[in-house]
Amino acid sequence: QVQLVESGGGLVQAGGSLRLSCAASGSILSTKFMGWYRQATGKSRELVAQISSDGNTNYADFVKGRFTISRDSAKNTVYLQMNSLKPEDTAVYYCKSGLILAFGSWGQGTQVTVSS
Repeated sequence: QVQLVESGGGLVQAGGSLRLSCAASGSILSTKFMGWYRQATGKSRELVAQISSDGNTNYADFVKGRFTISRDSAKNTVYLQMNSLKPEDTAVYYCKSGLILAFGSWGQGTQVTVSS
């Protein structure tokens, strides 16, 4: 099992930036894949970006060129740098980690609000 703690959410104006962090503790095997998802009010949770232990990344089309996922393996931490934020990026952002991400563990979520 792995425990995940997110931080870095907040309120920002459109065009601004935020950096989310997710610190993992527990089973290192469970951090092979780490990712960020988001869920806006009234919508389903969706994948934003994911990164493997060897640094391979995958992004949703709606964030390509604006968001960057990275990880510090020594700290068991994954980051999401969000630039050029839009009001439609407003959501609760969740960290997820697992040997297979689809079956991984979730963090508690952090609210990101982008004002127009």
